Amino acid sequence: MFDAIKVKNECVEWIRGFFEENGSGCNAVVAISGGKDSSIVAALCAEALGKERVIGVLLPNGTQADIDDSHTLVRHLGIKHYVINIEDAYCGILNAFPQELEITAQTKINLAPRLRMAATYAVSQSCNGRVANTCNLSEDWVGYSTRYGDMAGDFSPICCLTVSEVKQIGRVLGLPEQLIEKAPADGLTSKTDEDNLGFSYAVLDKYIRTGEIDSEETKAIIDKKHAMNRFKLRSMPCFIYGEGTADR
Repeated sequence: MFDAIKVKNECVEWIRGFFEENGSGCNAVVAISGGKDSSIVAALCAEALGKERVIGVLLPNGTQADIDDSHTLVRHLGIKHYVINIEDAYCGILNAFPQELEITAQTKINLAPRLRMAATYAVSQSCNGRVANTCNLSEDWVGYSTRYGDMAGDFSPICCLTVSEVKQIGRVLGLPEQLIEKAPADGLTSKTDEDNLGFSYAVLDKYIRTGEIDSEETKAIIDKKHAMNRFKLRSMPCFIYGEGTADR
């Protein structure tokens, strides 16, 4: 029952409204990974604001095997883009780590997206921009995103859309199929997101939208991940002092 054309049009109008209220004349700045989410967000921004007001930031960490997909996207949309390689910053932080602290695999995985977001905000600061968040509902639901990394941003066009819905939006936007159907991966291993999660996005999307799922074991895994990671989607808890404190 998902009406991709209607939702796409509503999202485009929402983006226009955000910029009218929070930065009239500003540019949309999008970190471009070459995957479906950043591609679709960039395309939505281009339709909403015009391609001249969308800036892509390509952020390889050393050599990125699929960087050509990012270049395909910026060429397809005709948007300005910059390439910032985060390898020196990434290695610099790891090399400066205190010897008594273990550098875990998760530390390495999450460091890269946080550095990418820092670089994206640096570009945004330098070109009168607003940073687009590119997370989707399915990833956020099970915490498959990095707080203060890819979860950051000033506006979030697709955070309430599942993976299957995002793909339908991509087809309405006329994006290359290779970008829409590209299997998302962490970029550090040969595993896809679905390999790491242990279930497919199709199963997850159906469960999110209908509550239906065939495997009780998979349901338990999804429910546990959702409960453990809900804090990522909430505002930071604040200690409130004094009745006369002005609204933040």
